[in-house]
Amino acid sequence: MAFTGRAAYFRLMPVLTLLTTGFLTGVGLIIAIGPQNAFVLRQGIRRERVAVVVLVCVVADVALIALGTAGIGIVFEHAPWIVEIMRWGGVVYLVWFAWTSIRSAFGGPEALTTTASGATAQDKPSAVSVAAATAALTFLNPHVYLDTVVMLGTVANQHELRWVFSGGAMLGSLVWFAALGWGAHLLAPSLRSPRVWRVIDVAIAAVMLMIAAKLAFA
Repeated sequence: MAFTGRAAYFRLMPVLTLLTTGFLTGVGLIIAIGPQNAFVLRQGIRRERVAVVVLVCVVADVALIALGTAGIGIVFEHAPWIVEIMRWGGVVYLVWFAWTSIRSAFGGPEALTTTASGATAQDKPSAVSVAAATAALTFLNPHVYLDTVVMLGTVANQHELRWVFSGGAMLGSLVWFAALGWGAHLLAPSLRSPRVWRVIDVAIAAVMLMIAAKLAFA
């Protein structure tokens, strides 16, 4: 019995190690500030459809990581024009999103006060519009394909238990976006000042413009 337990332990340890490696690799790639993370943070602070945003981000990452693990990443390596189309589409969308944030910041005290004090359910944007914005910020950023499909897919395929590694990366995505969205959600009560919201919107706009410039001149 003791021998059987020890054998099971030695079979399980490589799986847990690989799962942990995938988790840390996945978190390490998505933790950097980007349009997706900035939007999750913004929605969390605003308390607007946080569950929808987190769900879209996690489902997108899981799907892209699965595609990379299945070997689809080679398509992007041999068809760089696809990445180019995504890159310029992302630039246009990020500039537009930055403009909407700036307009929100300087659109008048009434709008800021409504947002800062917590909008009622009927005042909030619809779940569909928030999901569409989240999907656009995710799929129009070519870096998400390089990080998930190409890089994570390539690393996963270096291992015999490639789906264990990718499962860890998927779990990392779930933990990160849930922590970011609902962690920011907890900050909302202390950020009710319209001045604070103006700073947040301007900061979001600056991040979006910087990422757009990085994409455009990369």
